[in-house]
Amino acid sequence: MAERVRNTIVIGHKNPDTDSICSAVSYANLKRKITGKPYEACRAGKVNEETRFVLNYFQVEDPRLVESVKTQVQDIEIRKTAGVDKGISLKNAWNMMQSNGVVTLPAVNDAGALEGLITVGDITKTYMNVYDSSILSKACTRYSNIVETLEGMIMVGEESAFFDKGKVLIAAANPDMMEFYIEKNDLVILGNRYESQLCAIEMEASCIIVCEGAPVSMTIKKLAQERGCTIMTTPYDAFTAARLINQSMPISYFMKTDSLITFEVSDYIDDIRDVMASVRHRDFPVLDKDGTYLGMISRRNLLGAKGKQVIMVDHNEKNQAVDGVESSEILEIIDHHKLGAVETMTPVFFRNQPLGCTATIIYQMYKENGVEIEKTIAGLLCSAIISDTLLFRSPTCTAVDKAAAEELAQIAGIELEKYASDMFAAGSNLKTKTDAEIFYQDFKQFAVGKVKFGVGQISSLNEDELLELKARLLPYLKEVYAQHNLDMLFFMLTNILKQETMLLCVGSGAEKMTANAFHAEIVDDAVILPKVVSRKKQLIPNIMMALQM
Repeated sequence: MAERVRNTIVIGHKNPDTDSICSAVSYANLKRKITGKPYEACRAGKVNEETRFVLNYFQVEDPRLVESVKTQVQDIEIRKTAGVDKGISLKNAWNMMQSNGVVTLPAVNDAGALEGLITVGDITKTYMNVYDSSILSKACTRYSNIVETLEGMIMVGEESAFFDKGKVLIAAANPDMMEFYIEKNDLVILGNRYESQLCAIEMEASCIIVCEGAPVSMTIKKLAQERGCTIMTTPYDAFTAARLINQSMPISYFMKTDSLITFEVSDYIDDIRDVMASVRHRDFPVLDKDGTYLGMISRRNLLGAKGKQVIMVDHNEKNQAVDGVESSEILEIIDHHKLGAVETMTPVFFRNQPLGCTATIIYQMYKENGVEIEKTIAGLLCSAIISDTLLFRSPTCTAVDKAAAEELAQIAGIELEKYASDMFAAGSNLKTKTDAEIFYQDFKQFAVGKVKFGVGQISSLNEDELLELKARLLPYLKEVYAQHNLDMLFFMLTNILKQETMLLCVGSGAEKMTANAFHAEIVDDAVILPKVVSRKKQLIPNIMMALQM
C-alpha cells in the first residue's frame, strides 16, 4: 500500500508580524513548486493591521490559524472500515468481519452519521444466549435477511416485508396436531407435505419455509397469496434451517447505540490515549467536525503515530513557536535571528543568515532553485523586507536586503517609498484597537539564565500617536506583568521617521538597568533611545549583556 502523502505546515512565530506571515506563504509556495507535495502556509496568531494591508493589497487570503501542532487523530492512519446499514443480518456482519479482518463494524445511516457499533463479541453472545421463539419478530427481521441467511428463494410475498409478529416453530407433527400450536402470524419451518403447508396457511401463519428445496404446488402458492402468507424455500433441512434462522436477525437489535466512545479528527492523541486506556474496547469510531463517520482507530494505531510535519520560518526558539512544536516533526528552520534553536528528534535543514529579514533568505532560495517569482509572491516578500528593515532604516538591514527589495518591488509593480508609507500608516492605525491587541501585536519572550523577560514593539510614523499609546500602555503593562511569570517587561514605541524609541519598562530595576546599559535618559517614565529601532539587533543584545553582568 502506498504511503499516505502528509501535509507539511509552514509557520512563523506567535503574534506574527508581516515577515512571519509573508515568509510562510512564500516558502510554502516555493516548496510546492519544487517538490510537487502539499505544503500549507499557516499562522500562529492574529493578523495585525500592517499585515492585513499587505494581504489585502495583493489579494492573498489569510493563512489558516493553527494554535497547536500537537499530533491529532487526523495525523494518524485511520482504518477505512466501511459503515453498514443497521438492518443487515448477523450472518452478513460476521462474514464481513471475517473477510476484512476486523472485530467491529459501524452502523451508519444514509447521511453518514454513526448509529451504533456491532462487535464480534456481540454476535457470539447471540449464539450462547437462550432466546424465546419470538425473538425473530421482536428483532423486526426483514424477509430478505432470512432468504439470504438460508440461501433460499421467495416464492410468494415481498422480500422487503418484515417478520414482526409471532414466533418461529418447526412443523414436526401431523396436520391434525399442528392446529393446536400454530398461531396467527407465526413463521413455520416445514417439509414437502401438502397437508402441513395447507394447515399452516389456514391457521394464518405469516410465513412458511419449505425445506430441502421441495417444490411448492400452484394451489398452495395461490392460497398463500390470497391469505397474505409469505412462502420461501431453502435447500437446508428443517434442523439446519432452524439453527441458522436466528443469524438473519438485524444487527440493530444487538448493536450498542448508547454512550458510544467516539473521537473527532481534531482530537489530540495525548487526550484520546488516556480515554482508550480506561476502557476495554478494541476499536473506536472517528468522526469529522460535522459528525460524519470516517473510519476506525485502535490502540495499535497510536503506536506508530507520527507528529505533524512542520517548517519553522522567522524564528527558531521554542518559547516563540506554536504550541506543541516539541511533539511535531520539524523538517526545516529558515530564520535570521540569534540561535536559540528548538530541540529536534532528527537532523533538520537549518538555514540562518545575518540578514534583516527572513523574506530575503527565501528570495535567495527562489533564485537558487531557478523558480520564477510571480507578482504576488514578489509583493509579499518585498513587504516583509520593508517591514523588518523599516524601509532600510534599521541597523539590521544589509545591502543584500535592500537589493532584494528593489528587485522585488519592480516585479510586484510597486513604488517603494509610497507603498511603504501606506503600509506603515495602516499598521499604526491603532485607535480602534484594545490595549491587549496593541500589546500582543508583536510580543516575544526571551530568557537569560534564570531571568525571563518579554519585549513588545509598535512602530509608527506619527509622534503624537506614540505619545497617546504611551499613556495607554503604561498601566496596562503593569497588569500584564502581574499576570505573566516574567521578571521584566519592555515595550518599544518606535518612531520610524526620527529613528528613535521610547522604551517602557516594568519590573524590579528594569528601567534603571536599561538606562545604564544604553547610557540613556529617563523622561516621563520612559527610557529614550536615540537611533534604536531594532529589537533584535539593538535592544535585546544590550539587555542580555546587562543581565549577565
